[in-house]
Amino acid sequence: MSISRHLVDPEIGPLLELPSLDLTAEALPEIRANPMFTGAEVPPPPFPVSEAYAPVSGGPDVRLVVMNPPSQAQGRATILHIHGGGMVVGTADRAVADKPALALEHDCVVVSVDYRLAPETPFPGPQEDNYAALLWLADNAASLGVDPKRIVVMGESAGGGLAASLALMTRDRGGPKLAGQVLIYPMLDWRTGGPDDRYSNRHTGEFIWTREKNRFGWEALRGDYQPADTHKGWFSPALAEDLSGLAPAYIGTGALDLFLDEDLDYARRLIDCGVQTELHVYPGAIHAFEMVPGTGLAGQAAMDLRRGLERLFR
Repeated sequence: MSISRHLVDPEIGPLLELPSLDLTAEALPEIRANPMFTGAEVPPPPFPVSEAYAPVSGGPDVRLVVMNPPSQAQGRATILHIHGGGMVVGTADRAVADKPALALEHDCVVVSVDYRLAPETPFPGPQEDNYAALLWLADNAASLGVDPKRIVVMGESAGGGLAASLALMTRDRGGPKLAGQVLIYPMLDWRTGGPDDRYSNRHTGEFIWTREKNRFGWEALRGDYQPADTHKGWFSPALAEDLSGLAPAYIGTGALDLFLDEDLDYARRLIDCGVQTELHVYPGAIHAFEMVPGTGLAGQAAMDLRRGLERLFR
């Protein structure tokens, strides 16, 4: 019997009717082939989209999907986008569904990273792919017509966690300085849903992304890695001991999302370390709530994100 169904905003009820996917190693090929994750059924974008490839230290070049709308402006802002999918599914092509509209709205360039997936590529492979994409973006800023000082990294779910990882990596390595990090219900703490889970919230994680799926995603990413060294925050940002000196953050999450507590804790720690942080918690919202178009929640989240990006792009 559901203990949180009555708390879900009625407008996003269609999400509850989606078939539950059993996330297992055996099921991964079929899940990855689902158009929901491949972007195969995404409508054509309003302007041409191109591809590029960024060299990765110790690995194959990472593919980038570049959404660069026609513009006369120079020194535009850029969003480096990292897709979600629990660390194990998804492609950059899915971003073509909604990110071109974002690019037009803000007259910016969006570059989405087709990072390698776990378990075939465990930590730090996906993180290194995203870092390579950031270096490529900074190096090619002039040809893209963008300002390398106005790069915002953005991701949803696992992509939000990887965006937070990238913010830590570029700070620690002295790489390109980010103008901001936009973390949409980010997947930050590898302990959530496992034996070392720090939270016991009875009303989170019942729908869409559950504790069982979370354990699978994190274990796939972890591989043989033991998160106890100085790079543990790159693996799971919640483990980072020092959050000072990071880019300003925008965090949005649902009140019923599995990641609620870890997102709140991360926001609190960012603020405590002197990082400018904007936090939104949406009542009645479960994981991926904004995927139901035309709802009050989706409209509110879009308006908040628009204003948040405007602040980060200044």
